[in-house]
Amino acid sequence: MAGRSAVYAPRDAVATSQPLAGGAGLEILLQGGNAVDAAVAAAAVLNVVEPHMTGIGGDMFAILWSAKDQELSGLDASGRAGSLITPDVLRADGHEHMPDTGAASVTVPGAISGWTALLDRYGNMSLAEVLEPAIRIAEEGFPVTPIIAQQWRDQSVKLAGNEGATATYLLDGTRGPEAGEWVQNPDLASSLRMLADEGPDVFYGGPLGKTVVDGLAELGGYLTPDDLRDHRAEWVSPISINFRGHTLWELPPAGQGVAALQMMKMLEPLDLESMGHNSAAYLHHLIEAKKLAFADLIRYVADRDHMEVSTDQLLNDEYLDGRRALIHPDRAQARPQPGPAITTTETVYLSAADSEGNMISFINSQYGHFGSGVVVPGTGFTLQNRGAGFTMEDGHPNQVAPGKRPFHTLIPGFVTKGGAPWMTFGLMGGPMQPQGHMQLLLNILVFGMDVQEAIDAPRFRHLEDYRVLIESPVREDVRSQLAAMGHEVSEGSNADFGGAQAIVRLDRGWAAGSDPRKDGMAVGR
Repeated sequence: MAGRSAVYAPRDAVATSQPLAGGAGLEILLQGGNAVDAAVAAAAVLNVVEPHMTGIGGDMFAILWSAKDQELSGLDASGRAGSLITPDVLRADGHEHMPDTGAASVTVPGAISGWTALLDRYGNMSLAEVLEPAIRIAEEGFPVTPIIAQQWRDQSVKLAGNEGATATYLLDGTRGPEAGEWVQNPDLASSLRMLADEGPDVFYGGPLGKTVVDGLAELGGYLTPDDLRDHRAEWVSPISINFRGHTLWELPPAGQGVAALQMMKMLEPLDLESMGHNSAAYLHHLIEAKKLAFADLIRYVADRDHMEVSTDQLLNDEYLDGRRALIHPDRAQARPQPGPAITTTETVYLSAADSEGNMISFINSQYGHFGSGVVVPGTGFTLQNRGAGFTMEDGHPNQVAPGKRPFHTLIPGFVTKGGAPWMTFGLMGGPMQPQGHMQLLLNILVFGMDVQEAIDAPRFRHLEDYRVLIESPVREDVRSQLAAMGHEVSEGSNADFGGAQAIVRLDRGWAAGSDPRKDGMAVGR
């Protein structure tokens, strides 16, 4: 991949997928904000400048280290299914499978509740103060960056299917912007201004929320005003494993972080160094570990209040020893079965760190590009399609039901060392996220790469059965050896392999990296 240097900063660091968001984070830090304030400000700006990936119509999660409290905390700000949705209702409305677009796919947006919860507990600044950069950019406009412009244009047909989306996101009502073209979003600026002036209750039970619910109802949605009014972000305890002297942290379900931890624990005893980085043997073992972890993920992981097995059981050493034993050293398996239950289980990512020692790993998403594709006219933001994360399969722990959290792809990551905070990291891209976490961590913890080298290194993405995408820098002889093992190898585009950000704590200061597969950058001061 195109190389760049890690960013070294003495006081503060911010790493995001778009430069204006990183700039907003630094702006807030210069005004006396801390890492949490900077992260929320950056996320709000990303709603403006990377609207197909994130926004107040989506969900968010975070893992953060509080320097004051000297502890790690997790935040789950995911929304639940609407009160009016059941499998029978969906079938009566003509849906044989969970809808992945349109009003029927919309769950309660949790992002605003998460932003507010972070600021209330750990921030130095108010919601109004940290929203100001996003409001300014939405009102004044900005030139669209190249990768975002291409992805935006690719969604023109989806956006044309909804009146509000067409008016908000298609220039001349027909197309997405070109790179460098100036775009404004006055409706989004107005919605953010309402939040700044009146607080989150304007959405959760107030007039902005009523506008959203009424607009969805006209299009066949299943949310009610009470669904928004009853929503709460939830503070949770992160889950972890030990790996070669470090503790790796993820959030508990309904997210897929447990799969990343399973993969790392399966691989820990192997002599990965001798195999060699991105050799055929190395990639084969990572791909097979991913298949085993995802078999468990699909079968067992759901809303944590509805799971049949616990994350402790899925991360049990004896259980994972048995899963590891299923990896054949030189033969690919198509679709391994989940392990026996141990009973009688699209997106923006950003990192921020400050001179006080606070560190935050932050992820915010609408799921698909532009989420459900629905913009209620006048609001300026798309609503997520997280309902697509449910199944309609009877008896499955992830079966759709009123007030239930869907299976979630969003997973911020964190690493501690000797009980002290060491690294925030994350990688976007739906099912790419756990396998991206695994590759990024191994690059650093096994092969000693610095944070930017680890992000730049070529990746694989396992799709299904034998199908694997591998980035072009991986040698042809490695591809041939993988094919001989039974893998069906092809080459993907940059967008297939996600985009990462990470910040590492040094003895003094920070080292930060940002993915060249995106438009973003790491910045510091």
